[in-house]
Amino acid sequence: MTRILLKNVCKKYEGSETYSVKNINLEIEDNEFIVFVGPSGCGKSTTLRMIAGLEDITSGEIYIDDMLANNVEPKNRDIAMVFQNYALYPSMTVYNNMAFGLRLKKIVDYKKNGDGTYKLDKNGNKIPYKRHYTNAEIDAKVIEAANILDIREYLDRKPKALSGGQKQRVAIGRAIVRNPKVFLMDEPLSNLDAKLRNQMRSELILLREKIKTNFIYVTHDQIEAMTLGDRIVVMKDGVIQQVGTPAEVFKSPNNLFVAGFIGSPQMNFIDARLLVKNNRYYLFVNGKELMLNETIASKLKEKGIEEKEVVLGIRPDFIKVVGLSNDSFEGNIVVSEMMGAEYYLHVDFNGTKLTIKSPLSDVQPLIDNKQTAKIKFVFDMENINLFDKESELNLNK
Repeated sequence: MTRILLKNVCKKYEGSETYSVKNINLEIEDNEFIVFVGPSGCGKSTTLRMIAGLEDITSGEIYIDDMLANNVEPKNRDIAMVFQNYALYPSMTVYNNMAFGLRLKKIVDYKKNGDGTYKLDKNGNKIPYKRHYTNAEIDAKVIEAANILDIREYLDRKPKALSGGQKQRVAIGRAIVRNPKVFLMDEPLSNLDAKLRNQMRSELILLREKIKTNFIYVTHDQIEAMTLGDRIVVMKDGVIQQVGTPAEVFKSPNNLFVAGFIGSPQMNFIDARLLVKNNRYYLFVNGKELMLNETIASKLKEKGIEEKEVVLGIRPDFIKVVGLSNDSFEGNIVVSEMMGAEYYLHVDFNGTKLTIKSPLSDVQPLIDNKQTAKIKFVFDMENINLFDKESELNLNK
C-alpha cells in the first residue's frame, strides 16, 4: 500500500520574490489516479518534480509510504517518471530502452543453500543481499510490459522508426518494467495530435486497471483531467484552488477560476442581484426575477446572505432553447457551431456573451432560417452556481 502525503509544501526559486508553490497540503491514497491541472506556470509540474525529488523543496514535508522523503535521492524513492518529450535513447532499440534501467537497478534477494532452501542467520531469519536482475528476469519484464502496451512487434526498432504514439508507449513501458510504487507523468500526451491523444487517454485508463499503483498526472488540458482522474487538483498561481472528483469540480466549483477553467465549453457568467421577498430568495437577471430553489436558498440563509450583487454561473448544457414564453430570455445568435448532433450557439445577451449547448433538433430550424437572428431560452435553476463578486467564492457551498 502506497500513500503520498504533502504537508505545507512550498517552493521558491533562488532570486525570486514569489513562491512557485505555496502551502500544498494533499493526501494521495493507494492506487489513486490523481491529476494536477491548471494553466501554464501554475506550479503543477514543479509539485510533481518535488515529489520525484528532481526539485528541492523550500519548506514543508513530503512522505512516500509514511517515510519522510525530503532528503531521499530520486533513485531511492521507487518512483518512475514519464516525460513530455519521451526521453528515449536514440541509439538503443525499444527493447534496450525498456531494459536499460533494470540492468542498473539492484534488488533485494535472499541467500540460498545448494538444495534451494534459504540460508538463515542465528535468529532464524533469511539472509538478504543485493543483486542485479538476471537476463531472464529482464526479458520477462520487458515482454510483459510490451504485451500490455501492444508494442511487442517494435522491440527491435529504434525510436526514429516509431510514431509519436509508439514512442510514448515505449516511455510508459520503460516505467512499467520497474514496477514502481508511483507513476509520475508530466504532460505525456501534449506532443501528440488530437486523434492520438484521444487514443492514448483510453489506453491510460485501461493501463491503470491492469497496474494497481498510484498515478500522479500533470496536464493543462481539462478534458484529460476530467476523463483520467479519480480526483482532480486544480491549481492557480502555485495554490490549490480545489480538490475533488471530476463530477464534484464540474458541478460545484469552489470559485470563479475553477468554474471557468473546468468544462468545455466553459461556464457562462452573468451579473445578477440577489433579492429577498416574503422570506424567499430571487435572482434578478436582465429585468426578470427568478426564484431560487430551497437548496441554494437554505445555504444563503445559513451564511446570513441577503440582498447583494452576485455572478450567476450556468453551464452551456443547462440553458434550454424554447419557443415564445413570458418567462424566457431573448438573445441574438452571433455564431453557431455544429458539433455533430449538437450545436454550440454563441449568443449576445444584452452585451453578455453566452454559449448555449443544444441538440441539433432544437435549433436546426433557427439556423436554417437565415433571417432569424433571435433566440429564446430559459435557465435550468436546479443547476446554477452563485459567486460572490468580491471574493469570487461559490455561495452555493
